[in-house]
Amino acid sequence: MRLGIVGSGMIVNDVLPILKELDIEIVGISGTERSKQKLIELKEKFSIKKVFTDYENMLESQEIDTVYIGIPNHLHYEYSKKALLFGKNVICEKPFTLNMDQLIEIKELAEEKNLILIEAITNQYLKNYEYIKSNLKRIGDIKIIECNYSQYSSRYDAFKKGIILPAFDPQKGGGALMDINIYNIHFVVGLIGRPNRVEYVANIDNEIDTSGILIMEYETTKVVCIGAKDSTSEIRTTVQGEKGSFVVNGATNSIPSVIENILGDKKVFNINEHEHRMYSEFKEFKRIIDEKDLKSAKDRMNHSLLVMEIVDKARMI
Repeated sequence: MRLGIVGSGMIVNDVLPILKELDIEIVGISGTERSKQKLIELKEKFSIKKVFTDYENMLESQEIDTVYIGIPNHLHYEYSKKALLFGKNVICEKPFTLNMDQLIEIKELAEEKNLILIEAITNQYLKNYEYIKSNLKRIGDIKIIECNYSQYSSRYDAFKKGIILPAFDPQKGGGALMDINIYNIHFVVGLIGRPNRVEYVANIDNEIDTSGILIMEYETTKVVCIGAKDSTSEIRTTVQGEKGSFVVNGATNSIPSVIENILGDKKVFNINEHEHRMYSEFKEFKRIIDEKDLKSAKDRMNHSLLVMEIVDKARMI
């Protein structure tokens, strides 16, 4: 995988050390003219070959075979589509797009061009998550799942003063559902699939959900996903079955440790292969792209489509 990166914000700064550790070649980094100094600093710090302030110029580079998109949510569709049209594989940060129509369009474009298109969603690749998924039957029929990822946003104070940044802009895919609760949705869907019913109850301020409760109803399982950017609480997730439970100590985007309690036999474990939540996903992305594993990419896309289906339903309510 020979990578071109789009963006210079927090998520890009977060992932760059991991890319270096995984020996992924970073050919270029692209951003706006306004962010040029930041791009230069990242280039020097992480030995990136080239800086681009024109996205198309980066896409024209024959050295790059894959683009990682780490920019605000409302730009994901446009930048993914353009990269695919230039013949590049795409790794796009969550949420993949703003709606299902956009996602289906770029999915079909990737298939037409025989390219990899994949969503960067950390929890699906973590060993702690894989353990829960493969051992789910040990806790019996699942009755209740409760996810709470509530974290006061540093941008919320500005929002209350009338300064609307992308994280709280309804036109730019902001809000608690798309930004933070979506990790909970991925967590649940990866375990038990498509719900029969979706309901979203949110605190709305200035047309954006600053916090909310997503209810998903399955035949024998009831799910509550709480996501908040306007308040905070203990962050944890509980999966309850007839014979026991799994409790995630921490956020569903990192799953730092798990308490397993089966018929009174209790243990705490952490088998994640790296302390950084993005390590495992990029290790797998590198494998998928290097091997051109279209089957794995299709499986991941089917998961992302299901999550987007739920998000669309929630946002319509």
